[in-house]
Amino acid sequence: MTNTIALNANPLVRSIGKLSKDFTKADIIKYVEDNGIMMVDFHYIAGDRRLKTLNFVINDREYLDRILTLGERVDGSSLFGFMEAGKSDIYVLPRFSTAFLNPFKEEPTISFLCSYFHKSGEFLHNSAEYTLRKAIKSFEDATKGMEFWAMGELEYYVISQKEELFNAKDQKGYHESTPFAKFEMFRTEAMKLIAQCGGQIKYGHSEVGNFSLEGTYYEQNEIEFLPVPVLEAADQILLAKWILRTLAHERYGYNITFAPKITIGKAGSGMHIHTQIIKNGKNLYVKDGELSTEAKRTIAGFMLLAASITAFGNTNPTSYLRLVPNQEAPTTVCWGDRNRSTLVRVPLGWRTTLNMCHKANPLEPNTPGKFSDQQSIEFRASDGTSNIYLLLAALVIAAREGFEMPEKEAIKMADDTYVLGNIHKDNTEVATHHLVSLPASCAESAECLERMRAVYEKYDVFSKDLINATIAKLRSYNDANLRSELEKDPVKMAEIVETYFHC
Repeated sequence: MTNTIALNANPLVRSIGKLSKDFTKADIIKYVEDNGIMMVDFHYIAGDRRLKTLNFVINDREYLDRILTLGERVDGSSLFGFMEAGKSDIYVLPRFSTAFLNPFKEEPTISFLCSYFHKSGEFLHNSAEYTLRKAIKSFEDATKGMEFWAMGELEYYVISQKEELFNAKDQKGYHESTPFAKFEMFRTEAMKLIAQCGGQIKYGHSEVGNFSLEGTYYEQNEIEFLPVPVLEAADQILLAKWILRTLAHERYGYNITFAPKITIGKAGSGMHIHTQIIKNGKNLYVKDGELSTEAKRTIAGFMLLAASITAFGNTNPTSYLRLVPNQEAPTTVCWGDRNRSTLVRVPLGWRTTLNMCHKANPLEPNTPGKFSDQQSIEFRASDGTSNIYLLLAALVIAAREGFEMPEKEAIKMADDTYVLGNIHKDNTEVATHHLVSLPASCAESAECLERMRAVYEKYDVFSKDLINATIAKLRSYNDANLRSELEKDPVKMAEIVETYFHC
């Protein structure tokens, strides 16, 4: 524990001497007093999926204690479409475990992510964060205490003026290094700030997409996180998007987009979600070096609800310009090992017992290896348009369904949707005639959610009002034929991309 705290990137963890999950109000107040903190910021996600901010100046200890204990009133009707102006007051209260020093403020400022509360003092029923909390409880109840963990892969484009030297090849930017990768310094600074704000980062790299257009250079990058309990996973994705945008604007003069597609023929940006099922500190996805029954039940749940999950993970028309055949993005509900053409991928999970460290470094002892517990299962359809809390809630619900299905039925569903080879190519290894396709538009996604809504509403996890609002929003785009129309109209394509550029 001492080493974990000493090496933690969050300065509050090092100063307080506790992991952030153990922070108390008294810890926060003492840190403020000891470190000359002058301001407090509350942050919270609204209906438009962007981070909102409320600023406080610390007047005295009593005032600090009051806002930390009671939070503050905000206008819910300006934050959410489902609230009326006539009864719109709600509370926002900070979650102490999310505390971080704001890296962009000149005045020392401590920031928090907040939860919404109704006038009764209960969580706001339709808020995205509380929906995820309810999904977590329903999963843990159904599985007798298993925990759902997740981590995101956040893809984005950095946009700046074109440079003439050391140009990377178009659509060949995967893991490129400087000077051919132009934005590595920006990415690594963003990673440092995300870690200081509590994000658990695995790594970052340049991605496939890079191209020039009318004197402007577009370079795709990715930051991937480590697996953490699913609510923390949502928090760190939300903060990472905010940090990337703010850093780009305030210090570099770059533009950033998480849009799933910004032009035809160039790589789109997804937000893949890796998952693990944990019990008593152990990852249950592997048993004796093989994929476990628990893993296949999770996959079965993903297969069952995949088409409807797009309602939360692919939420505007540009999402369905990415989910097209014959590219790397998935279009069919299936899964496979190490297979990037499928909806769900089981990536390499260090399941070998060979000592690779010794083979690469002969001076290291050749001790027998052990099966690793790092195996994850990756859901590959979702993108940056998602409300990350609702997307992860939907994945938790899908996993719960896999465990509530009879075991034989779940295993059969997993077996029936397993494929070998690239599903986008004519390959004798692949039998896809029986597989279901993902929606091709927001309109189709809405219909899928309507058909499966009872699963989401079970145990009152997703409220009926929230499902209704989601369906109505998806249908409002009237995009049933949009994808085919845009193939023949590049001007309209550019207009659509501009409309949803900052998702």
